[in-house]
Amino acid sequence: MSQSDPQQQLEQAHRELNVLYEVSSAMRTTLELEHILYIILTGVTSHSGLGYNRAILFLMNPKTNALECEMVIGPESGEHANKIWSYIENQRPQIEDLIREDKVETTLSDSALLKRLKALKFPLDSQNKLLLVDAYHRGTPWHLTKESLLQYDHDPLLQNFQSNEFLIMPLRAKGKINGLIVADNFYTQKPISTDDIRIFSLLAGHASLAIENSRLYEMTVEKSHTDSLTNLWNHGYFQEKLSKEIISTQKANQPLSLMMIDIDHFKELNDTYGHQNGDWILKNIAQILHESSRESDYICRYGGEEFAIILCQTNKKESFQIAERLRQKIEEYLFKIPSLSQELKLTVSIGLASFPEDAQTKEELIANADKSMYIAKFSGRNKTCLTEPLDY
Repeated sequence: MSQSDPQQQLEQAHRELNVLYEVSSAMRTTLELEHILYIILTGVTSHSGLGYNRAILFLMNPKTNALECEMVIGPESGEHANKIWSYIENQRPQIEDLIREDKVETTLSDSALLKRLKALKFPLDSQNKLLLVDAYHRGTPWHLTKESLLQYDHDPLLQNFQSNEFLIMPLRAKGKINGLIVADNFYTQKPISTDDIRIFSLLAGHASLAIENSRLYEMTVEKSHTDSLTNLWNHGYFQEKLSKEIISTQKANQPLSLMMIDIDHFKELNDTYGHQNGDWILKNIAQILHESSRESDYICRYGGEEFAIILCQTNKKESFQIAERLRQKIEEYLFKIPSLSQELKLTVSIGLASFPEDAQTKEELIANADKSMYIAKFSGRNKTCLTEPLDY
């Protein structure tokens, strides 16, 4: 910007401060990570924010030591872009109008680019030359042009996100980078200026701290929802999550199944080998359930020797196959009790019910799955029973 135009400089500074204030204020209204990420990217892409056409946010997953795509905001096509800009021109929405929590789910479910990038992982220790990994280790804002992108011609990001110029902004908090934002002007072809990078850097500083605080909050919440013995979700979380998943299932018109699992003859095991060894068995069963389940499943300790698994987007036939594989795995497993130098064979009884096929409410679903589990126990144990037989 020219030093000879103080009025323009003043207006620019006012706009920048206003963007930072609005986005920072919005981020302080929630500790929910998804909503915070949505607010950040809305600040990057909205006309009343930084005004980029598209923005992608990647977070570093400490468990996998990889960058993973969490959210995308931006048009899916030129036609989609024109519709958005027509809406902006007519309605002139402000940031507070764009960041309502009810918009988050729509953004996550509608983005085709998000679905493609969600399937990718970018390991930070990769031996391959990956654009995002290089950006992470670089640790500073990186403005990439058509020429500088040539060396990453076959990069998985560029195969899914075609662009001739974009900016990669690191999100640094407390001395470490917790993610990256990729932003471009694919549709307007507006060049990215030094001033653009400077204000984006200021916004990224606020965003990084908000993400860090949200993650600390989520760790606290997760601990309060975790069973201390098995490290599975506890009964309270099970009830809360099942309620939410049933609502989501109804909206998406998708099936959901509930599996109730009970360890056979557990009272006798406790009486024979003692409660400490009984706890050891519960922890081992929990580990088997965790290792054998899908990422989308919610594995919970329902109470005592009983476990529950919420199987999202899973119909009765699929859930029966999953339950049978799980039952057989436990039946074949040798439980080696350390204090006794002894190996035990155990079995479980499993009950299944599906929504909405077997129940119309959460309470009915739990009652029917529980009833099916007791039918399995009282008809010989070590089997899977359903509310209604499968119709092959």
